[in-house]
Formats: sequence, C-alpha cells, structure tokens
Amino acid sequence: MAEREERRGLLDEDNSEVADPSLSDDRDGSGPGRRMPSICDPSTLLHRIVVLIFMCFLGFGSYFCYDNPAALQTQVIQDMQLNTSKFMQLYAWYSWPNVVLCFFGGFLLDRVFGIRLGTIIFSLFVCFGQVIFAAGALCNAFWLMELGRFVFGIGGESLAVAQNTYAVSWFKGKELNLVFGLQLSMARLGSTVNMNIMGWIYSRIAALVGSSGHTTLGITLMIGSATCIFSLICALILGYLDKRAERILNKEQGKTGEVIKLTDVKDFSLSLWLIFLICVGYYVAVFPFIGLGQVFFIEKFNFSPAQARAINSIVYIISAPASPILGFLVDRVGKNVIWVLCAVLTTLAAHLMLAFTFWNPWIAMCLLGLSYSLLACALWPMVAFVVPEHQLGTAYGFMQSIQNLGLALISIAAGSILDSRGYLFLEVFFSSCVCLALIAVVVLYFVDFLRGGELNLSASQRGKLKEVSAAETEKRVHVHQQKDEDLARLKPMSAFGLRNRYLSRLGAQLPDHYCTHLSSLAHRSVLK
Repeated sequence: MAEREERRGLLDEDNSEVADPSLSDDRDGSGPGRRMPSICDPSTLLHRIVVLIFMCFLGFGSYFCYDNPAALQTQVIQDMQLNTSKFMQLYAWYSWPNVVLCFFGGFLLDRVFGIRLGTIIFSLFVCFGQVIFAAGALCNAFWLMELGRFVFGIGGESLAVAQNTYAVSWFKGKELNLVFGLQLSMARLGSTVNMNIMGWIYSRIAALVGSSGHTTLGITLMIGSATCIFSLICALILGYLDKRAERILNKEQGKTGEVIKLTDVKDFSLSLWLIFLICVGYYVAVFPFIGLGQVFFIEKFNFSPAQARAINSIVYIISAPASPILGFLVDRVGKNVIWVLCAVLTTLAAHLMLAFTFWNPWIAMCLLGLSYSLLACALWPMVAFVVPEHQLGTAYGFMQSIQNLGLALISIAAGSILDSRGYLFLEVFFSSCVCLALIAVVVLYFVDFLRGGELNLSASQRGKLKEVSAAETEKRVHVHQQKDEDLARLKPMSAFGLRNRYLSRLGAQLPDHYCTHLSSLAHRSVLK
C-alpha cells in the first residue's frame, strides 16, 4: 500500500512538470523552473548586441597590425638598415598568399573547418604572424619579419570573410547593413589607432631602454601583437556563443555562400574585366601611398612625426563615418558608373595636388579619404549587376586575387622608384595608375551605354526593372505550369481507362467505385 502511494506521488510530480512549460524549459542548462535573463537568451536583441560587440572586435587586431610598418616607417628603415624597396616587401609578402587564398578561404570555412573553428584558426594565423614579425625585429632578422608578414597575410583576409559570415548568420534582414557599417567603422578605427599610437609607444620604449634600435622596434611590435591576442579571445567567445545559440535555437552554422568555379572566368564579360582594371588601378594608388606617406609629409611639408602620422591616418578616419553614409546615398540615387568616375577624378586631383603644389596637404588627404570611401560603395556592388548569381563567388574571388597581385607588385615597384627617383616621380607613378583607372571607367561607361546602360541606371529605374523581371519570371512559371497541365491531358490512358471511356460513351452504367485514373483497379474487368 505504501509503495503504491509513493509511486502515485512520483507520477503526480512528473505530470505537474510536463504540464507547466516554464518548468520544463531548460534551454540554458540552469535547471527546470529557471528562465534565462535577456542578455543570455540568443533570441533577444540584447544578446545579439553582445554578440555584435565581439564580432566588431574580431578584426580589430588584424587591421591594427596591418599598417604597423606604415606607422613605424622611419624606425623600421633605420633600425633594420633597409632601403625603401626592402621596406615595401613587408606589404608585398602580406598580399602574396591572398592572391590564391581568396579563392579557397570561403571553401575552407564552409566545407573543411566550419565558421567557428575556421575563425579561430585564421585568428591564430594573425597572432602567430604578428609575433613572428616582432621576433624578427628583436633578432635583427629581416627575413623572419617577411615570414611573419606572410603568415599574417594567410589569416588576415580570410578572417574578414569569417567576420562577414558571422554578421549574415546573426543579423539577417534589415539590421545587416548597419552591422556591416559598424564592422567597417571598427576596422578603420583599428587602422587609425595604429597610425597615431605606435610611434608614441616606440618613443616610450626607447626612453625606457635608453636607446633606439631593433630591440626597441621588436618590443614595440610585440606590444602591438596584444591586439591580435585580444581579437583571438573574441573569436573564442564568439565561437562559444554561436555554438550555444545553435544548441538552444537549433540555429545552423553560418555559410559564406561562395561558390567558386575557375571555369567561369571564360564567361566573364568585358564590363567585368574593366571593373577589375579599375579596382587594381585605383587601390594600388592608395594603400602603397599610405604605406610610404609618413616620411613623405615629413620631408616635403616639414611636418613633425606626430603631425605626419595624423595626416597619414586621415583617409581611415574619414572612411569610418563616410562609408555607411555614402553607401546609403549610392543606394538611393543609383548611377554607379558616375559615382566611380567622380571618385577616380577626385583621387587623381588629390595626387596631383600632393605632387605639384605646396598647398596644405590636409585638403588633398581629405579628398582622398572621401573618394576612397565613395569608390568602395559604388564599385564593388557593380559586379552583381554584370554577373549571374551563381558566378558571384568566382567574380569577387578573382577581383580580390587581382587586387592583391597588383598591390604586391606595385608595392615593390613603388619602393624601387622612391629609392632611385624620389617622391615626385613616385607621385607621378601613382597618378599614372589612377589615370589607367580613369580610362577604364570611361571605356566602361561607353560599353555599358551600348549594351543598354544597366550599370548606370538610377535607383528608380533599377526598381522598375526588378518589378518587370519579377513579372516576367511569374509569367514564365505560369506558362510552364500550363504546359505541364496540357502535357498531362495528352498523357496516354491505360487500357483499363480506355475501356471505361468506351463503355461510358456506349451508355453503359459503371459502378461508382470504378476510378478511371487508378492503375490499382486495372486487374478488374467491367466485361464480366
């Protein structure tokens, strides 16, 4: 009797727990009857804001350390006893692995590592690369510094792909553009902080050590690697939060969505090749210039090192707030080719001002910062207008590959020109690269005009074109369905169905259970 009452009590407890959903909710692993706070619930906005913070800092270390050589140009050249050509090898070695990895980074994240493990692996490459780079300075071994930049480059670009993949996974919909803008602003913040703080850190270390030299340089770069370690910690936390959200919300891992087939290259149109040429001609006149800009402002305009670092970072400072604003403007207005033309012309004017005048360089650098932001907003989306959706991954991968190849080659060429000819010839060389991009933009305008002007449509025209395209697609689907129905009517009937139709026309009465379209009744005979 006692055992029966005890068993009944246990059953009543089980039934009460099942009946109360709040008691059976154990999504956070904290036990029945406890609800997780909003900051811990992956379905709430507050939790996603926390994820966004770690997501933004994920690439902070990579962007901070990318321009360490530019921020310490004078110190690196003096302490390591280099010429400018050897110095620019540090940027070339970063770009070389990305000539190939831009094709396979998305594949590795999607098919091999997964987004969480892949992000951690690429963050480790960034950390180890920066540590090797700093160790090379400590040991006075420039070849080791080059190796460090090569390893750093393996992780840097692929980490940016992983960061974007996390953003799409967590913020699909109307929040995504804002998230991309915040990530870009944080990246530019990392570059700006690097430009303005690394020289000061070097001077403080030199004061503590008692002299400058490769040891001071190595310690400074090793301190800079702390930002990469911070980003690695963010990658680990982000991986844990994403794994936890997958368990609680049945959320799938993010995918890059990149489908790359090198055989698609043969199908690329002339418009797309011109876009590639614009990309290379423009960016090789921006990034190598920033890499060499600090000494240029000191020598030509008699700026102090602090002033030179500040003006050299103005491109990134302007880009942080201007990129989302200009991106919104381009989306609202359209006319992408015209915007690209304006950006290239403005950049050409900035380089000519820096080369042939002694006007305040803040004017030219502010123009360069605005044009750099504008071109990124107008040029990269044009690829989607000239390439089918299934070839987008290949097109963007090829565009990044050519860009990195151009940056590697032009970085070496710029260093050689500066050593042999000086800054005036270097500025003329950069202006020539921008002129090449300008010619490509003009040719693209006329090629696009002859083909209907799809790249240079206004936003309203593009919206109407999408509506017409959607209507045509719906019409094609309807016609296809109609054809399927017509074919179904023309489908030959079975022998059983033919007999039934023949008997019906003769006036024979068929039982209600006879279905002329079911082959399962074919073994029956109505002639019996």
